[in-house]
Amino acid sequence: MTELVDLARLVAREAAELIADRRRAGITVAATKSSPVDIVTQADRDSEELIRDRLLTARPDDGFLGEEGNGVEGSSDVRWVVDPIDGTVNFLYGIPQYAVSIAAERDDEVVAGVVLNVATGVEYAAEHGGGSFRDGERLSVRESGPLAECLVLTGFNYVEEVRRRQAASWARLLPQVRDIRRLGSCALDLCHVAEGSADAYVEEGVSAWDHAAGALIAREAGARTELTLGSSGRETLICATRGRFAEFRSAVVSSGFLAHSEGSTGE
Repeated sequence: MTELVDLARLVAREAAELIADRRRAGITVAATKSSPVDIVTQADRDSEELIRDRLLTARPDDGFLGEEGNGVEGSSDVRWVVDPIDGTVNFLYGIPQYAVSIAAERDDEVVAGVVLNVATGVEYAAEHGGGSFRDGERLSVRESGPLAECLVLTGFNYVEEVRRRQAASWARLLPQVRDIRRLGSCALDLCHVAEGSADAYVEEGVSAWDHAAGALIAREAGARTELTLGSSGRETLICATRGRFAEFRSAVVSSGFLAHSEGSTGE
């Protein structure tokens, strides 16, 4: 697994250099996806192409799943799950909260992950059973107090009706917690829980490439994560410190974030 982490770190750094070069040269919005505000830049596509090429050159039998759709079926037991720029809107506006996220699955379990903040150069990494690290320093989640003292991170979907539901749920949950922050990158949000700069996270509409690496980093630092079904029928991720998870999840449920019939997997 250390070999997978080392390869992911090397490739993430090269991709980050490409993304920084593209930003200096000027950003081109290449397309939109789920709605007019859900953008894809040419840098997203270029970054994913570079990452796929480097990973599969080093390990040609592996599979690959990327946000921009360049999937590859592999013949080994390893599949790479990649978000070439997590936080593309931040990237567009120059807000320093966007990252390269690279995870490796072995037999459908995430075993290695790297999240590199392109704007700041801060690197988060973890391997299954080996702990989480930020720039080489071991991470540990914050010792959470009561729910009322928890700082919660979140994101909002790009589809209007899903946003309406999320806003209504937050109107019910917000009075129960210290405050919320919407920073714009699922991968980095999960790393912030891992490093103790937030206590919990919940968002509907996430995809595997958004959270594969970040969720591993959070778990290896002492958090618990759960994938379940949101009120709009989309995949929803809950993350909190292990000691606070049950109470936080209960508040999420009572606030209406989840579907009435919950199918879930948790770790």
